[in-house]
Amino acid sequence: MRIFVYGSLRRKQGNSHWMTNAQWLGDHTVENYQLFSIGHYPGAVLGEGQVLGEVYRIDASTLAELDALRTTGGEYRRQLIQTPYGSAWMYVYQRPVEGLTRIASGNWLDRENY
Repeated sequence: MRIFVYGSLRRKQGNSHWMTNAQWLGDHTVENYQLFSIGHYPGAVLGEGQVLGEVYRIDASTLAELDALRTTGGEYRRQLIQTPYGSAWMYVYQRPVEGLTRIASGNWLDRENY
């Protein structure tokens, strides 16, 4: 299975250690989503824009660990998207984004510019 990550799970980011057993497949941009800063990590929601990230091949145990990290408390839900590497899971933010800073470039690495 595959997963698309766009924030703290990306290479050289704060939670990238969760991806230790994952195989990097390549970069990808997801259209029709907007990226918001929630503090130390981002949230992607449906909207006009794009979100840049990375696609990985992962095993079931890694997915279970990421689900525990991301979906506990209802902050995110997993959604299947299409990538050049095949379908992949993406964590979509479920809480209101009013008052949060939008990262218009869609790239979490640009967060300091907003």
